[in-house]
Amino acid sequence: MIAPLFALLLAATPPGIAGNWVTQDRSAIVRVGDCGGTICGRIVQILRRGAPTGDIHNPDPAQRRRPLVGIAVLSGFTAQGAGATGGRAYDPESGRSYRSYLSLNDDGTLKVTGCVAFFCRSQTWTRAR
Repeated sequence: MIAPLFALLLAATPPGIAGNWVTQDRSAIVRVGDCGGTICGRIVQILRRGAPTGDIHNPDPAQRRRPLVGIAVLSGFTAQGAGATGGRAYDPESGRSYRSYLSLNDDGTLKVTGCVAFFCRSQTWTRAR
């Protein structure tokens, strides 16, 4: 039952970016897929031993106790070609959100770019096995 449901949720997401991704610093696995008509990515597993498991850097003190697993770190994206644009990336290590876009690299990795004004930084995520 879960596998067909997951396949249905990924239907609106470009096939290249849908699925589970290991973040560049290898701290978490993020599942990218459809979230009610937009594309989002939620933390599904924390990989780094001893890392905080709560959203301790959130600017809203009421949110600092919520667990990181399940948090949408990518939200509000619209599919564009093999990638997605118009979304936001939340960085739990700083508690900040950034205007962001996603693009699939030729080698099958996912480029996650976050921007403030005209300054942008990118990370490369690898597909989880």
